[in-house]
Amino acid sequence: MYEYKNGTITTERLILRPFTLDDADEVARMCGTGVIQKSVLSLPYPYTREDAAAWISKHDERRRSRSCYDFAVTDRETGALYGSISLMLHVKDSPTAELCYWIGEEYRNQGYATEAARAMIEYAFSELMLHRVYAGHFGSNIPSGRVMQKAGMKQEGVLRDQFFKNGRYEDEVIYGIVSMDYDTYG
Repeated sequence: MYEYKNGTITTERLILRPFTLDDADEVARMCGTGVIQKSVLSLPYPYTREDAAAWISKHDERRRSRSCYDFAVTDRETGALYGSISLMLHVKDSPTAELCYWIGEEYRNQGYATEAARAMIEYAFSELMLHRVYAGHFGSNIPSGRVMQKAGMKQEGVLRDQFFKNGRYEDEVIYGIVSMDYDTYG
């Protein structure tokens, strides 16, 4: 379960809130190691504070235009930044959104991505009134697929050799959930 209030989503352990430029240094630190770049399609490497600030500066307009809802994944008690989660509506006013996320290397395997993904799916159906949420991961990124499964998504298919990344072709494994499954969600 989650609570949505004043542009933030609160879960048991997390607060999903809008990014601020104060987050740029930490985003650059986490994305600058190259670990996140390996599993995110279009993240530049090396990743600098300027890259982070430019990305963050686009969030308000993306939200206003209803094209993307970007949230910082933070610790509910300490406010520590763990990562990012977004809902991207690729077609204006579409009832469908793509769920995208990354978690800093030192915060992985603690359930933060799953907790944030569940909250975002609930937000998509309850607040944004979307019909479908989908996500994809590189075939080599099995932990991301487990997050999608734990968040209630079902595997829908595999796009073979969909992307060329890190010097090789990568399959894209697609997961999805529709609003009619929401009643049995969780």
